Amino acid sequence: MTAPAAEILVLYYSRHGATAEMARLVARGVEEVPGMQARLRTVPAVSAVCEKTADDIPAEGPPYATLADLRECAGLALGSPTRFGNMAAPLKFFLDGTSELWISGALAGKPAGVFTSTGSLHGGQETTLLTMMLPLLHHGMLIVGLPYTETVLHTTRTGGTPYGPSHFAGTEARPSPDEKTLCRALGRRLAQTAQRLAVPS
Repeated sequence: MTAPAAEILVLYYSRHGATAEMARLVARGVEEVPGMQARLRTVPAVSAVCEKTADDIPAEGPPYATLADLRECAGLALGSPTRFGNMAAPLKFFLDGTSELWISGALAGKPAGVFTSTGSLHGGQETTLLTMMLPLLHHGMLIVGLPYTETVLHTTRTGGTPYGPSHFAGTEARPSPDEKTLCRALGRRLAQTAQRLAVPS
């Protein structure tokens, strides 16, 4: 009997579909590594109306994330569109509710990476990626970026940073070929790192 595949949680928020497409590409990269699976999860929008609550199950797309998804994962890919150089409020709201995982150290030592999408060319991609790392560092996660051994970083004319994959959406929700390559590269890197960390010393 074979052991169940370890899972990388690909957790994202997407408003218009660009970040969701990136998440699917990261998940594909995870599953290119034998013995690894991706678990796609999203978060509900935050309402300005205090009484309004989201359904427990979204009308379409992957399920909403729970703390159990974080607790059970072997690694995390976190994705968000930019909001004034920072992650979107729905994702920040979810992370703000993870104190019990921080207290128990449930995420400490697990690899994590980040990805983002912007509607304009200089829309804060790098600041968003860097600020998304901060709560992950507080959780004790090991940040995995994209090294320049990913040769596309040298030639991309669209998105792509050493801090993680990025996408210039503009009026086009679909990532460019270079952006697709870098999304899959992050997924593979997270999966391979999780496997290496799982090997007993």
